[in-house]
Amino acid sequence: MKAIVQTGPRSVETQEREMPTIDADEVLVKVHTAGLCGSDAHAYKYDGGYEWIPIPRVMGHEYSGEVVDVGADVEDFTEGQKVIEEPIHDCGQCFQCKNGQPNVCQNFSITGMHRDGAYAEYVAVESKHLHAVPEDVPLRHAAITEPTSIATRAVFSQSETTPGDNVLIEGPGPIGVLVAAVADSLGANVVVSGLDQDAVYRLPLLEDLGIETINAQSESLEDRAEAFTDGIGFDVVFDSTGHHTGVGTAAEFVRKGGQVVVVGIPNDDSEFALTDVVRGEVDINTSYGSTWTNFEQALRLMERGEIDVDAILDASFSTDDPGAAFESFLDSETCKPVFQFAE
Repeated sequence: MKAIVQTGPRSVETQEREMPTIDADEVLVKVHTAGLCGSDAHAYKYDGGYEWIPIPRVMGHEYSGEVVDVGADVEDFTEGQKVIEEPIHDCGQCFQCKNGQPNVCQNFSITGMHRDGAYAEYVAVESKHLHAVPEDVPLRHAAITEPTSIATRAVFSQSETTPGDNVLIEGPGPIGVLVAAVADSLGANVVVSGLDQDAVYRLPLLEDLGIETINAQSESLEDRAEAFTDGIGFDVVFDSTGHHTGVGTAAEFVRKGGQVVVVGIPNDDSEFALTDVVRGEVDINTSYGSTWTNFEQALRLMERGEIDVDAILDASFSTDDPGAAFESFLDSETCKPVFQFAE
């Protein structure tokens, strides 16, 4: 079978691999579409914190596909079903898992990192990690269920966003775009900030989705915030930049009594003054990963047509030249590239 394999830092190639075999509790999934995200890009560069990934490794953890074979002990899925995987597997035994917090499991493992992933024509996975895809959700849409579930967690579970709230989202990467789409579906008034590098592709993408944007390097974010919120400040600010200055900027533009939710993982230690945060009783929260419920929320939003997935996906990249997708992503020339393995 065809598979996209990382062979070293900033090196990926398409290889022929043997089709995986399945154990009694597993199913074999024929991969339809698989997405590329920020963590894949960090792994591709072999950034600090990702150098533990064994090389060579079949990459990919965001995907959709069809069940083509089931193990002898599998009763909850049958051949022909459309499925997606929860790629972060919790252990089920640590304190966090038993405490209802499996998204921060102490002993988690990730498809495409700890084990070979879904940038391949077929993948084997335990059935307990799968979700059935609603009939009305195309497989190409379902491929981004995992990042959409991160957005549903950030908005629905970890924030206090309500209809009519003024919301700022810092950073128009894949998660920022999806957080914006989910908050917009809730009826919030959303604006997304980006930089010069985002002005060519990512900010125009959001404008096409009907979401207001600002290039904070060429326009005054302070002036826009003043006009957008009548001088009050944003009710909720989501930091999805992954930059160490993001939290400080969020704290600057949130209103007194408002909330900051950190979704992106800062690339360095963040430092910012807490005096105004304390005096303004600003809530600073975080959001990491997602749960079973958040996956189901993501699928239901797509089923209802609340997210314009076709506008967000970029299917212009070939599985025969995977490096081009990674480099374009890193250069902010695209937002959510996907590899298509089946028609």
